[in-house]
Amino acid sequence: MGDERNNMIRIKTGIHGLDELIEGGFIEGSTILVSGGTGTGKTTFGLQFVYNGAAIFGEPGVIITIESRPDEIRTTALHFGWDLRRLEQENRIIIIDVASSRAGLPTSERHALRRGFDLTTLAEEIYLAVEEIKAKRVVIDSLSVLPTRYNDPAELREYVYRIGALLQQLRVTSVLIGECERPDPQILGGAEQFVTQGLIRLNLEETNGHLQRSLVVWKMRNTNHSMRRHPFLITEHGIEVNNTRTLSGGISEQCQHLSYQIGEKQEGNQWGRTHSNSR
Repeated sequence: MGDERNNMIRIKTGIHGLDELIEGGFIEGSTILVSGGTGTGKTTFGLQFVYNGAAIFGEPGVIITIESRPDEIRTTALHFGWDLRRLEQENRIIIIDVASSRAGLPTSERHALRRGFDLTTLAEEIYLAVEEIKAKRVVIDSLSVLPTRYNDPAELREYVYRIGALLQQLRVTSVLIGECERPDPQILGGAEQFVTQGLIRLNLEETNGHLQRSLVVWKMRNTNHSMRRHPFLITEHGIEVNNTRTLSGGISEQCQHLSYQIGEKQEGNQWGRTHSNSR
């Protein structure tokens, strides 16, 4: 097992302070769920992961935006100095517009769902976009809108399974964004636990009259990862995790049940109480 882990290729997130908590990055080809409430930095996390891949590590990426229209995403990215449009013109990033179709609005985007919002069309667009630029990274923001589209839990689970299977087939490293505002044990009917190999939870909590963001690596398969809660800031450069400092306190109620549902049992190892090798 040790030799297999040593031979695994790690994909650096490039997010300051994070890679040191997860043995250097995500395992190549894995799918990671990033969950949190409003204002925790989920979209910033996804954008930073894709931008760093394309701009720094030579790994093209695809962003599937389900909630926000592409121009909103580009504007958000520019706030951090990330020029997505330039990378799009250089065929290093593709943005797939799903939000306009959901809202029933026209779109001038080159990559978009134009025949309504359905799994087959979305899967085709993802496949074509990944193949077009030989993408290595994919972000879907956000999966949490899907329960409003699929009322039947069985249909919803089938949707998530098929998306997960497609991402595995394409051999891309993926970040799925999920919202958890309420104490709900599942975002997507529990299906996400079967298609993700990692879970990172972002929190925003009030402490002594001040709001503070923090991050917990709840699960990361085949990785000795930190099991502590680390503070992070969203600066002009994006997310910056303080990996040398830890915070005490309980788990945010909004995400507590979600994390127990998705996270696999953590097994102890030589890292003791601070790290875990999630299997």
